[in-house]
Amino acid sequence: MGAIYQIYGADAHSMTMSLMESAHVAEMIPSGAGVALKPNLVVAGTPENGATTHAGVLSGAIEYLQGHGISDISIIEGSWVGDDTGRAFRAAGYDEIGQRYKVPLYDLKRDKTRKVSTPLREMEICCRALDAGFLINLPVLKGHCQTTMTCALKNCKGCLPDREKRRFHSEGLMRPIAALAAALRPNLTIVDSICGDLDFEEGGNPVPTGRMYLGTDPVQLDAYGCRLMGLDLREVPYIALAEQWGAGSTKIEPEDVISLNQPQAATSYPRPSRTVASLTRDVDARSACSACYAALVRALHRSGARPGRIAIGQEWRGVPFDGLGVGSCCDCAARQVKGCPPSAADIMRAISD
Repeated sequence: MGAIYQIYGADAHSMTMSLMESAHVAEMIPSGAGVALKPNLVVAGTPENGATTHAGVLSGAIEYLQGHGISDISIIEGSWVGDDTGRAFRAAGYDEIGQRYKVPLYDLKRDKTRKVSTPLREMEICCRALDAGFLINLPVLKGHCQTTMTCALKNCKGCLPDREKRRFHSEGLMRPIAALAAALRPNLTIVDSICGDLDFEEGGNPVPTGRMYLGTDPVQLDAYGCRLMGLDLREVPYIALAEQWGAGSTKIEPEDVISLNQPQAATSYPRPSRTVASLTRDVDARSACSACYAALVRALHRSGARPGRIAIGQEWRGVPFDGLGVGSCCDCAARQVKGCPPSAADIMRAISD
């Protein structure tokens, strides 16, 4: 358990650098240690689709590290079973990042593996992940069709050979993900929550949130991700099980979350996908911040409720509204969910009342 640094915005590169500077990441890295960056590259697609880590997260991390005299840097990843990692590297723009900063990219599907003991059983894990002097996990916070959500813990599944990934699925995912967390713990995690998908790991329904956050405890970061998505921890069993097996802590105290700026830094909310547009057809959004709007979208999706007209956005400040107002700006609504931004869980409770 530790501090969670959080930032709002739209520029993944500068947001990543700001997070790393604020957390003094360079001081965490042992002298001479090689740094491996592990993004989320499940399929060959662009990050704007909601499934993969933005290239700016990698470029920001690399530029920060090189600026602090760290030159032994690599990008490691293995896309999911059935997809080609090299093609995925190119689709996400990682090959250009590697060329620009002279950082090699390694396909973990072709890596050597080593058997490692875990609380569940022995697992084969890729050597480049195990042997990294400092492993930085770069997951996307998004929905998942089998595990409900995916973030820091599940992203480490990309450090396995395909045969081990298949075994995870045959075992139901939850217990093996938790066991892997106890055996392979990244030194640092930077979460890309800029526009993670609503409910599917391959993307297609991105929910622009304009947020990123950083921490050293992957269990805590996943617990925080659940809070942001309006999920109860019991809906994602591998998180509590990973805590039980010593991979981290789910506890989050108010003082643990350190915001570097305000949600207004991410005010732009792009044209929504068809699913998101359907969910928000009764929403009257006026200059709504992405973080606030995304929390509402996730709450509407999770609850399945139709509570009537909803107001959200900065232009509602001081304006009467006969309905539910979401966020601190809707201070004159008949009913209000307070917070800047409010959590999806708080919005869900208000919708259900």
